[in-house]
Amino acid sequence: MIRLLGNRKTLCNGLSRRDLLHLGGLGAFGVTLEQAMGLESAAAASGIARPQARSFGRAKSCILIYKYGSPPQHETFDPKPDAPREIQGEMRDMATRVPGIRICEHLPRIAGIMDRLTVVRSLTHPYALHGTVYATTGIPDVDTSIEAQPRHKRQWPFIGSIVDYLDERQAGGRRPEVPRNIALPFVMGSKNEYPPLAGPYGAMLGPRYDPVYTDFAPEGTRSAPEIRPGRAFKDPLLGIRPDQRLQLGVGALPPEAMPAQRLDTRRNLMLQFDRARREIDATHESVRAFGDQQQTAFSLLTSGRMHAALDYTREPETVRDAYGMTLFGQSCLAARRLIEAGGRFVTVIWDAYGLNAGSWDTHHNHYPRLKEFLLPVFDQAFTALILDLERRGMLDETLVLVISEHGRTPEIDSKPAGAGRHHWSGAYSQVYAGGGMGRGNLVGRTDAHAAEVVENPISPKDILATAFHLLGIDPHTTVPDREDRPMPIAGSGILRPELLG
Repeated sequence: MIRLLGNRKTLCNGLSRRDLLHLGGLGAFGVTLEQAMGLESAAAASGIARPQARSFGRAKSCILIYKYGSPPQHETFDPKPDAPREIQGEMRDMATRVPGIRICEHLPRIAGIMDRLTVVRSLTHPYALHGTVYATTGIPDVDTSIEAQPRHKRQWPFIGSIVDYLDERQAGGRRPEVPRNIALPFVMGSKNEYPPLAGPYGAMLGPRYDPVYTDFAPEGTRSAPEIRPGRAFKDPLLGIRPDQRLQLGVGALPPEAMPAQRLDTRRNLMLQFDRARREIDATHESVRAFGDQQQTAFSLLTSGRMHAALDYTREPETVRDAYGMTLFGQSCLAARRLIEAGGRFVTVIWDAYGLNAGSWDTHHNHYPRLKEFLLPVFDQAFTALILDLERRGMLDETLVLVISEHGRTPEIDSKPAGAGRHHWSGAYSQVYAGGGMGRGNLVGRTDAHAAEVVENPISPKDILATAFHLLGIDPHTTVPDREDRPMPIAGSGILRPELLG
C-alpha cells in the first residue's frame, strides 16, 4: 500500500480522505489517480498480496550493474538469426544451458549459466535518449533540460538512495559501518570531457543520500578499440595492473560544480586521510559535533571494514583472474566483497572513459568494440560474479540487476567505420539474477527485427518496483519531495510477478 501518516477516516471504497489527497498529489509526478488505483487493481488481479508475498524481502542486498550508453539487444540477449543481414549483423546466435533460449555467440560464459538468470526481451519506453535518471529513478519522463544537472530541484532520487533513506529510518537514524549505498569505480561522468549526467544521486532527498563513491586514478593498461577515428584511449575497464586499487572517492559532488584545482586538492586530501586512517582514534570526542556528512566521512576514514572490503587485492589470484584483470571485473569483485561485508546496495557503473560518446554507446566502430572489448569483458566478469555469489551461498539473497537507458536500432548503419547502431527504446533486453528473480526464465518477445515488443511490454519503472519488492520495500511507498508532497518511489512502476522465481 501507499504508506501515509494522518487521519485514517475511510470512505466507502476503503480509502481515507488523506489517501485521496496524497493520491491526487501524485499527479504532479506524472502518476494520475486512475493509474494509482490501477496499480492496486493490477496487483490484486495478479494474486500478489503485498507485502506478504513469498518473494517480498527475499533479497537482503542488491548489486546494480549500470551499462552507460546502452548495449544492442541483437548482439546480446535477443539475436535475430533469421533476419536480413542489415538487421542481424555480423554476429550469430548460440544455444544456452536452457533449451529454447539463444543469445549472442560472443557471450559463451553467460550461455553456460543461463539456468541461473532471468532475461527480459520486452523492455520499452518512449525516450531514445541517454536518460540515466529515467532508467534509475521513478521520474515520469526524460527532461533533457536538466539531464546534465545532478542537483536540479526536479531530479528524482536514485534507487540506491531511496533504499538508504528508508533503511535509515527503519534503523532509527543509525549509520552502518559499511555504507548502505556505494558506487564503483568512480563518479559517473568524471573520466570524460563532458559534465556528468544526473542519475545516481540523492536528488531531493539531499546529498546525504548520494552514493558513497570510490575513485580509480591510474590509466588503463590497454587501448580499447577506437570510439571514433583517432579517438582511442587506454581504458582501465579493459585492463589494469594487479596492484592498482580502488580508493574512497572525493565524494558525490558533481565535478562540474567544483574547479579542477579544488577537485585535485580533495582527491589528494582523501589519499592522505586514507594513508593516515590507522592512526586516527575512532573514539575521538569531537566526532559528536560533526554534521551528518562529516560523521559519514569520519566513519569511513576510521573504519577498517570498508577499506578491507574495497581491497580486492586480498583475494586469491585465481578468484581475481576469474573476474578478469579489468576495472569492470575487479569492481564486480569489490561489489561482492562489499555485500559480504554488510553493504546493502552497491552499484557498478560501466561508464564512458575518455570520450562521452563511448562505453556501450556504439554509434561508431560497433563491431570491433563489441567483439574485442565490451562483450568479452562483460561475459567474463558477470559470469564470475554470479558463480562466486552462488559458491558462497549469497546468490539467493543478493539481487543482481544489469540495466541501461535503452537499446539500439534494428538496422545497422554501415556508414561509420566499424558500423554503428543508434539509440532505440521501442524494444530492448536486460538480464537479472538472484534475490528472488526466476532461474532459466525468459520474459517477453519482440518482432522479427527486435524493433517492437509483441508480447508482455515492461517498463523500466516496473523493474524498479520489482527490485524494491524483492528488497523488502513496498513499491507503492512514497517519500516527501522538497515541497513535502508524496513522491512514489517507483513512479508508475508495478511489481511484475512473471520475473520472480
